[in-house]
Parts: sequence; structure tokens; C-alpha cells
Amino acid sequence: MALNLDNVIGEIKERGTDLAQSVVAKSKQLAEVAKLKANNMSEEDAIRKAYLEIGKLYYAERGMAPEGAYVALCEKVTAAKTNIESNNARLAEMKEKEPELEIEIEVADADVEVVTEPAPEAEAPAAPEAPEENCCCGCGEKPEGPEEPKE
Repeated sequence: MALNLDNVIGEIKERGTDLAQSVVAKSKQLAEVAKLKANNMSEEDAIRKAYLEIGKLYYAERGMAPEGAYVALCEKVTAAKTNIESNNARLAEMKEKEPELEIEIEVADADVEVVTEPAPEAEAPAAPEAPEENCCCGCGEKPEGPEEPKE
């Protein structure tokens, strides 16, 4: 069985081209998926903001006489607002009654000597003098030349 080299090379090129096209198509698909997910997150954020505004509007218009399922939620908002007002009133009251701190410092009379001259520098201890070399017999005279090793 003879292999036709041109056919093998052609088939490899065709498979390589197909693979490259598949990679490009998959990349485009992934980019579109990411774009759509980002768009969805943006839309969900818009919905949350709209819900918040609806809640604020409802509370402003109907918070004192809410209907059915809104009663508990409106009561929570009203209670929280009442607590905030109470806390702010307490803070204002505390600020008005804030005592001024007076600090008294007593200094006992004591004899204190003020030194205006710099302290004398401590003298460094003198280096120990090197012992004088004595001769080998212990007479106290200095040897004249290098000592010869004793046998």
C-alpha cells in the first residue's frame, strides 16, 4: 500500500484549518456569552433600583395606611425611622451637655538643680600595659634577640 504524501499533507492542512475555525467560532461565542451576562447584571441592577424607588414611593404615599402584605414592611420602616430620630435627638442632647474638661496640674515645690553645662565625658579606662618580656631565667632583663627554643 503506497502512501500519497500530497494527500496526507492536504488532509492535515484541512484538519488544521477546521480546528482554527472552530477555535475562532468558540472564542466569538464566549465573548458574546460574557457580553450578555454583563448586560443581564446591568439590567438586574436597574430592576433593583426601580424596586427601591417603588418601595420609597409606596411608603411615601401609603406608609401610614398600608394594604395587606405591605403592613409589616411599612411598620419596619416606620420603626427604624423612629429609632433614627431618637438616636439623633440623644446625640444632640449629649453635644449640648458636653462638659468642658478642666485639667489641673499641681507641681510640688522641690529643690531642683538646673545644669546648664554639659556633663564631663567619662574617661575611657586605660588599656592594660603589655607585660614586659623577661629573659628566660627570670632576671627581669629584656632579652636581646629572639628566644631560642629550649630542647
